[in-house]
Amino acid sequence: MGKDLREILSFYKGDRSNLIPILQDIQANFGYLPENAILEISKFTKIPESEIYGVATFYAQFRFTPIGKKHIMVCEGTACHVKGADQIMEGIERYLDIKEGETTPDLECSLESVACLGCCALAPCAMVNEKVESNLTLKDIKKLFSKNSK
Repeated sequence: MGKDLREILSFYKGDRSNLIPILQDIQANFGYLPENAILEISKFTKIPESEIYGVATFYAQFRFTPIGKKHIMVCEGTACHVKGADQIMEGIERYLDIKEGETTPDLECSLESVACLGCCALAPCAMVNEKVESNLTLKDIKKLFSKNSK
């Protein structure tokens, strides 16, 4: 999976000021912030776990559950919103039986909304991993999750 936790922490002195960069590095390596990582960060920095959770929950960039193999980001920007992004989000939630911000129990799919993907002319759109899906309709949702699509 990449670097282990001790290796990541070895790049830091354990100063309180390193907390956010440490969290960012751990998430970049593991894809999320594992519970055991919070405990190790607390020991390393001498910052209480509750304070680390407070910082990590304040920033939307951090997550505490792994993302799915297919990570779906639905654009909620103005153009997408006007063209029905909320209906697309609801349709995906129904199809996957999860809510925005969640991951399916089998870790196949995760879903989040983003402020803008920068594809306004393609609205409404979503990004599945690195691929932009454009001009989405409710009928398109099933094909986003077909076995053939990556």
